[in-house]
Amino acid sequence: MRKGTAFLAAVLVLGATGITLAGVSANQTVGYEVQAINELSVSASPSALIVSSASAGSQPDPVSNALTTYAITTNGTNKKITGAINSPMPDNVTLKITLAAPASGSSTNEVALGTTPADLVTGITQLVESGKTITYTLSALTAAGVVASAVKIVTLTIADAS
Repeated sequence: MRKGTAFLAAVLVLGATGITLAGVSANQTVGYEVQAINELSVSASPSALIVSSASAGSQPDPVSNALTTYAITTNGTNKKITGAINSPMPDNVTLKITLAAPASGSSTNEVALGTTPADLVTGITQLVESGKTITYTLSALTAAGVVASAVKIVTLTIADAS
């Protein structure tokens, strides 16, 4: 009877302390996924570009602004940044843009913006960068005449390179 009482006491003590008899290890299944990340942001809009001078006998002097920047994060490969404006520029007036290339990309240099997206940076692969310079240049021919103040919305987009 003593052996039975000792066993019963051991079971009661183990049960009261919360100790359970289990295996040495246990398994769980954990699902995971990393989705495509393509994020692009720009700093504040640049101040207005105003063509207001020319040398005698020459077309008006173009004006530039290189005070804005962009930041990019992508975990993709073979990406590009394109740029477009929301409506056509007036005749004989051109708005150009240049994006400084990130470490894993190549800038296409100065590109005239239109309503069809144009490649600005190509060959982008898995990077995180910020503070990359955006340069805008406005030029006009004398044939443009006087053009009233207006704005264009510039849309920059990360896309798959084809």
